[in-house]
Formats: sequence, structure tokens, C-alpha cells
Amino acid sequence: MTITRRLLLHGLALAAVALAAVRITLEQVSWAELLPVAVLLLLVVVVLARLGGRYIASPIAELSEVTRALAAGDLAARPTLAGRGELGELGTAVHRLAEEFAARINALEAEDTLLVALIDSLNEGVIAVNAKRQVVRINVAGRALLNVRDGVPFPIDRLPRDRTLHVAIHDTLRGESTDMSELDIGGRLVSLTARPLAGGGAVVAFFDLTAVRRLETVRRDFVANVSHELKTPLTIIGGFAETLAVDDPPPARRKEFAEMIRSNAHRMQRLVDDLLDLSRIESGGWVPNPSPTDVRALASEIAEQLRRSADSKGITFEIAVDESAATVHADPTALRQIMANLLENAVRHTGGGTVSIRTSRGSGGVTVQVADTGPGIPAEHLSRIFERFYRVDTGRARSSGGTGLGLAIVKHLVEAHGGHARADSAVGRGTTIRVFFPDRPGLRK
Repeated sequence: MTITRRLLLHGLALAAVALAAVRITLEQVSWAELLPVAVLLLLVVVVLARLGGRYIASPIAELSEVTRALAAGDLAARPTLAGRGELGELGTAVHRLAEEFAARINALEAEDTLLVALIDSLNEGVIAVNAKRQVVRINVAGRALLNVRDGVPFPIDRLPRDRTLHVAIHDTLRGESTDMSELDIGGRLVSLTARPLAGGGAVVAFFDLTAVRRLETVRRDFVANVSHELKTPLTIIGGFAETLAVDDPPPARRKEFAEMIRSNAHRMQRLVDDLLDLSRIESGGWVPNPSPTDVRALASEIAEQLRRSADSKGITFEIAVDESAATVHADPTALRQIMANLLENAVRHTGGGTVSIRTSRGSGGVTVQVADTGPGIPAEHLSRIFERFYRVDTGRARSSGGTGLGLAIVKHLVEAHGGHARADSAVGRGTTIRVFFPDRPGLRK
């Protein structure tokens, strides 16, 4: 069996052409005939290459654009997930990365907003300084306390020029803490605490001690004043009691000593009663029960009670109540105590002349004023006359029997009704005390 037949039996066809014939055919084909075909094939290849490159490069360019947008802060940028194969998987990965990145950024922004709100709600001033000596965070209280208006970040040189402050910041930036250092900033006493940050920088906290120191001063003055006010009558009582116990004075002298003891005991009793009243009002243990009260009737009653003391000093009372302001919406007991304190105080400090009680209606309430023709109060003392135990003329006030608490009680009682008390005076022109009661009291909590 020939080779040709064997191939046919196996399903194969064998074609054979003589090499000489092929060579003759190639020699007969010219380059002019091949050139158009070659150009056409080249164009087809170029078009296919362009289409293939665009199919591959376009998704890559889109992914590149999306990543640049994400890096610039555009959290809404997302790739179109239309690709297939490896490019499609890459687009899906970038989309997931963008979602995760947006979620992380939103969480950080929410946390930063919460942190800013928490810091701004603090009564203490807080500033954060970075390693470059720039203030990168400052809360509302810190701006008010340090009187800072610059937007962050700003150099620490724009903070108040206080040596203690800048030394504390400098030491803290070097890693040394500062505890409870006091400094004066703009007339306010401030406590400073500074702590270094682990990554460099410092956190400085400020606490305004002005009110605390003022309260401490008031407390010390209060204890000293009470002690002084009680010491004098106790000394008098003790001295006269010892004289009565040791000696045997004549009946007239014993009566005089007993009267002095009684008078000073009464003075101490008034002081204790006033202190208890003041403490009860300030602590909230007493709440006013306002009701319409006739000012004219109340003023006339109290003036009659003080008539003997006023006549002995040549003082006359003048009551001029405006008909539109004849009724005050106030607690009757409190209003009686207010009027009594004001009239007693006016009689005590007036050597002769007139004490007048007037009322007037204003916006939303009634003003009751008590004016005298006494010596008046110097301007430097006027702002302090409502402080407890404060006296313009210490010796004369004590000798006349005052406790130094009357005007303080008046102020607290009026404010408990939602009103206010004011004083107007000048040396040689007398003193006028005005108390305002609103028609609808906003009772102090």
C-alpha cells in the first residue's frame, strides 16, 4: 500500500505542489499588487489596536480619576462597575475602598464635632498647642478668658503677654507638666494647668478663680464682721453683769446697768434674727407668696410705729402714693419687712428733715422709693451699700443700733420676687432707695 493511500485511510489529505511552480508564481506577483493589501492590513491592525487600547485604558483612566478625587476629599466619587475580568475586579475594589474611606471620614468628622461641642461646653478655658508653638484648638471659654479673637491656627505670641503663661507653655512643650499655677489676666485671677501631649504639643487649661476668691473674701469678712458685731454687746453685757455681781451699786445705777444689758441683748437678738432671715432667703428656704398689697396702708402703719423716734429727731413722714401704683403684687410679710428696713434706715441716718415714701408705675411693675434728706452717701460707697455689714459711717451706724444687714435683706427679698433694688445718693442731697416689683413676679429659683 502506497503512502498516499495510508494517509487517506486515516482521514488526511495530502496536497503537493512543485517548489519550482511556487517560485514561478511568486516571481509573477509584483510589489504594486502587494502594497494596497499591506496598507489595508496595517490599517486594520491599527484600528484594532486603538479599540483594544481604549477598551483597556478607559477603565484605568477612570479609576485613576476616582482615586485622585477621593484624595482631594470628594467622598462621592465612585467608579462605574462595568468592566470585566481583572479590570472589573479592580473597579469593585476601588468602589469598596471609597465606601470605607467615606465611612471613616464621616465617623471622624462626627467625633470631631462631638469633641468640639464638649470642649466648648466647658466652663474652663482649654487651648491645644502643637509642636510648632501654634494654637490649633481653643474653646469659647478660653477665648473669653484670654480675650483672643484670632482664628486657629495662630502662634502663641498672640496669647496674653504673661510670663507665667508663656513659661508654662514652653516647659510643657519640653515635656514638663505645670500644676495649679495662678496668674492675673486682664484683672482676673486664673488658675493654669498644662500637660504635654504624647505626639508633641501641649494642652493648657484655665480656670477663673475670681469668683471663688471673692466668695472666700466675703466669707472671711462675714465671719470677722459677725464676730465684731457680737463682741461689742457681749463685752458690755459681761462688764455690767460683773459689776452687778461684784459691787452693790445704788438702785438708780443698777437700773441703768440693767437697761444697758437689756439694750445690748436686744441688739444681739436683732442681729441673730437678721442673720437667720438672710440665711433662710439665700438658701431658698423661704419662697414668697405674692398677692395684691396696699402700699399706702402699710407705709402709714410702719411710719406710725417709728413716729416717736422720728419726732425726737425732728423728722416728718411724707406718703405720696400714685393711684395707678397703689397696689404692689408682693408677699405681704416680705413687703412689710422691706418697708420697715428702708424706713428705719432712713430715720436712723437722717438728723432732721423729711422721709418720703412714693410709688410709681413703670413698664411691667411698680417702683416703691424711700427718700431721706440725710447727709447722703459718697459715690465710692454707693455700689456696696447692699452688701451685708457694709457701713459708710461705722461708728455712727453702730451707735444708732443698726445691724448692717437691713439693706442686704431688702435686696434679697426684692430679688426673690423677680425685682431689683437700686440706690441713688449724693453727699449733702440725701439718699433714695428704689425697689421694683413686677406685676407678674418671676420668682427666683
